[in-house]
Amino acid sequence: MPSSIRGFVHERRRWVALIVVCFAMLMNTLDQTIVNVALPTIQRDLHFTQASLAWVIDAYLITFAGALLLAGRLGDLIGRKRVFLVGVALFTVASAACGAADTQALLIGARFAQGLGAALSSSVILAIIVADFPVPPERAKAMSSYILVAIGGGSLGLLVGGYVTQALNWHWIFFINLPIGIATFVLGTFLIDENAGLGIRAGLDVGGALLSTGGMMLAVYAIVTSTQYGWRSSHTLGFGVGAVVVLAVFVLLESRLRHPMMPLGVMRSPGLLTSSLVRGLMVIGMYSTFFIGVLYFQHVLQFDPVLTGLAFLPQTLMVAVMSSGPIARIMKRFGPKLTALGGLVVVAAGLALFVNCDPNTAYFPQIFAAVLLIGFGAATAFTPLLTIAVAAVPPKEAGIGSGIVNVSQQVAAVLSVAILGAVSTSHTASLLASGSSAIHALDGGYRLAFLVALVSVLAAIVLGSVVLRQPGASTRVPVPNDLFQAESETMIAEVL
Repeated sequence: MPSSIRGFVHERRRWVALIVVCFAMLMNTLDQTIVNVALPTIQRDLHFTQASLAWVIDAYLITFAGALLLAGRLGDLIGRKRVFLVGVALFTVASAACGAADTQALLIGARFAQGLGAALSSSVILAIIVADFPVPPERAKAMSSYILVAIGGGSLGLLVGGYVTQALNWHWIFFINLPIGIATFVLGTFLIDENAGLGIRAGLDVGGALLSTGGMMLAVYAIVTSTQYGWRSSHTLGFGVGAVVVLAVFVLLESRLRHPMMPLGVMRSPGLLTSSLVRGLMVIGMYSTFFIGVLYFQHVLQFDPVLTGLAFLPQTLMVAVMSSGPIARIMKRFGPKLTALGGLVVVAAGLALFVNCDPNTAYFPQIFAAVLLIGFGAATAFTPLLTIAVAAVPPKEAGIGSGIVNVSQQVAAVLSVAILGAVSTSHTASLLASGSSAIHALDGGYRLAFLVALVSVLAAIVLGSVVLRQPGASTRVPVPNDLFQAESETMIAEVL
């Protein structure tokens, strides 16, 4: 075959392969929100209690957060394409099981498998894109396409979930993954290039893999069940202590291995842990919109599921607009630290508007402004925080550095659900006991949760102003800025 024809075929293959991995990311993002609006129907049909219903969400979060580090490392060892396809296949099969579920146990078990599949596929998508588009201008275009799909998936999940649940039934919110998953797997088999993996013998840290995954799962389990058992219960404390012990053994093991799964030196990279802590406080605050916000719109403002999804569109659209270029220009002028702090201030302003809502507040202009400000602030803060986090991470350890950042965010999101849910439920019950009406009691509980979220973001502002440092030119990792921005905006999509 002439070289010109081969070049043309390769060029077309890369862009079609980009569409393939974007479809996988769409499935993963959709499934983080599409279930939310269908929860009341699922609860009624499968006779879940309020406590057991949380497992429909928590099962996915536990395996997704717990397996991210291991999944990323497997991509380095056995090949990213192989890990991606296994993840897509597992996610698709698990989606079919979720849709066919007629018992609580089957649905929850399938959601565990979905989370694992999502971790396997999402952990290598960015690496596949970077390998296929090494030229910075082309990479920027590819990343922009990927970001738009990833970010749009959050609101699309709410819209699709609401419409499908109303028009058909909740089973179809899972069945719609099947044609997407099958097409993604088949096309990915032919179109995605495989990287030369290091090989299992080159560095499979079995002990580290088991300990890190087990420890993370125990930690997330302790957090998500704290709303049922209480933070000071023997159950929560027992699993929490168990998680700490397992992770401590993991750190001890990694310090003694020649080829550890997670080189501990990366933890000493300036900015990695401090920016992760600031970002975690922000995630705890802003995650309230897609958790408490959904409940507030449906139970207090009496929005139906479709209208609830539409209510969040301004937030996602603002993230998409800011991600198309303005953030990079703002960072260039003011630097990562000031840009991040400015974004946090805007998020706080949006949450303050939610705190001052009541059952009679109209969506426009106050609530509209709130979701718009939170979208703007989130997009503005995430990119510089990630830039600070990875600026001093050695290039050979950039993958595990990104994994640490990703895991810290997932744990913060789970912690947000547990804390805000407990605060809201407790205060609502207290107001009901004192004689408040159901609407006003729910409103009071949700507004207190928004207040806690606001305090968390304010704490992030104070902490960030003290501990964050502008990355020096000598500490920057020689990786194109669009990669940092893409990774951060992907994290926004997972939160939003």
